[in-house]
Amino acid sequence: MSTTTTFSDEVKARLEVDAKEIIGRYPQSRSALLPLLHLVQAEEGYVSAAGIAFCAEQLGLTKAEVTAVATFYTMYKRRPVGDYHVGVCTNTLCAVMGGDEIFETLKEHLEVGNNEATEDGRVSLEHVECNAACDFAPVVMVNWEFFDNQTPESAKELVDDLRLGNDVRPTRGPDSLCTFKQASRLLAGFADDRATEGPQAAGPSLVGLELARERGWAAPDPDDLPPAPVLDEGEGETK
Repeated sequence: MSTTTTFSDEVKARLEVDAKEIIGRYPQSRSALLPLLHLVQAEEGYVSAAGIAFCAEQLGLTKAEVTAVATFYTMYKRRPVGDYHVGVCTNTLCAVMGGDEIFETLKEHLEVGNNEATEDGRVSLEHVECNAACDFAPVVMVNWEFFDNQTPESAKELVDDLRLGNDVRPTRGPDSLCTFKQASRLLAGFADDRATEGPQAAGPSLVGLELARERGWAAPDPDDLPPAPVLDEGEGETK
C-alpha cells in the first residue's frame, strides 16, 4: 500500500485534466466530490491519502471533509482490493437463500477474510448490503456487476475463473467484465469501449407485469382518480 500523501507530478497533471472535466459538470464544485473519489480510486484501486489530498485541493475542501465522505460510502475502499472485487449479499433474503453459505465457502476457498484480497491480488472478498436484486437471490457482484442465482459451487467456479483470467460474463448488464480500477473510472463518468448495458430486468422481475397483462390489469388513470379521503380534524378519522 502506498504511504505517500501526494501523487507524482506526472500522475497529478493527468488527473487534473480529468478532474477539470468532472468539476465542469456541476454548478458548485464541491458537488463533484463523489465522482472525483471514483477518479482517484481508479488510479490506485483504492482511495489513498494522496487521493484524499488531491480531491481536497481540487475542490477547496479540507482533507477531513473529503475523508468523511470517503469513509461513509462503502464503494470507496481505503485499502487496495483485488482486480476483481467480489461482493456476496448477506442481507435477509440472500442469506436465507444461501448467501451466508456462499460467503463462508468463498472465505475458505480463497483463504481470505472479509475485505481481504488473495496473495496474487486478483480477487478480494466482501459481504455487502442489499443490491436491490432480491428476485435473483442469492446474488454475487463482481466490480458491481450482477451474478444471479448463485450457489457455493458456482461461486467457487466464478472466482477460480477470475483468478485464471478466463472469460467471465455478468448475468445481466454489459457483455464483459472490467477490472475494479476500470469500474471506478466508469463511475467517475468516463465511458469505456464495452457494449452498451444489456437488460437489467428479466425472469422473476417481470412476473408481476406478465400477470397483470394476462388478467387485464392496468394502473388507474391519473386524470380520473377518486377524491382523497378527508381527515376529521381533532379525531384523526376520515369522512
